[in-house]
Amino acid sequence: MMPMKRWLLALPFAALLWGPLVFAQDPGSEGEAETTLSTELDEAAAAEAQALAQADLEMSRELLTVEEEVKRLKERVFRSKATLQLLKELVIEGATLGSRIAVWHVNRMGPAYTLESMDYYLDGKSIFRRVDPSGSLDDLREMKVHEQTVPPGAHVVEVQFVLRGSGFGVFSYLRTYSFKLQSSYEVDVSDGNLVNLRVITDERSGLSRTFMDRLYVEYDVLSADLREE
Repeated sequence: MMPMKRWLLALPFAALLWGPLVFAQDPGSEGEAETTLSTELDEAAAAEAQALAQADLEMSRELLTVEEEVKRLKERVFRSKATLQLLKELVIEGATLGSRIAVWHVNRMGPAYTLESMDYYLDGKSIFRRVDPSGSLDDLREMKVHEQTVPPGAHVVEVQFVLRGSGFGVFSYLRTYSFKLQSSYEVDVSDGNLVNLRVITDERSGLSRTFMDRLYVEYDVLSADLREE
């Protein structure tokens, strides 16, 4: 009966000996799991970064496309404005009708007057202005100051001259005189015609007239048919 007892005692000892070998955990498996998890996180972060970079690239392309479209729209607006301005000139200024007016400045005043400034207006718009108190404007005896196309019909030319007296010796007091000479004239421009309007400043004779009353403005009109040219 003794051998049976030894066998029974050997069983607990074998269990104690082999138990740790069966149920003990492998210390390397945890490190491998952490490495795998870290690798997956890195791959996810890289994928997210790549997705963000792709989104930024697509956004940049869209912004560039929008900017180019805005530039094209600006160019179209600019061309449209230029076209409208051309149409305005053609219709309002009468370019399609072929009617024109040329305005001439003619100075027949004597040496007793110095022209300091002159202003010309056509239908209320300034077309010519010159200012020089030194007296150089007196040398402009005859010159064309403006020419343009106009619609047929009546047009008004206005002039304003600022003058000063010019004298020496006993007539030096004339330098103290400064005055403005104004005048206007309505001219009719027919369809297909070129009208040359000469604005002439001149002096009236007569000792009974005062120094400032002698000056006057007259207008000389000469028309020509543009279709004959």
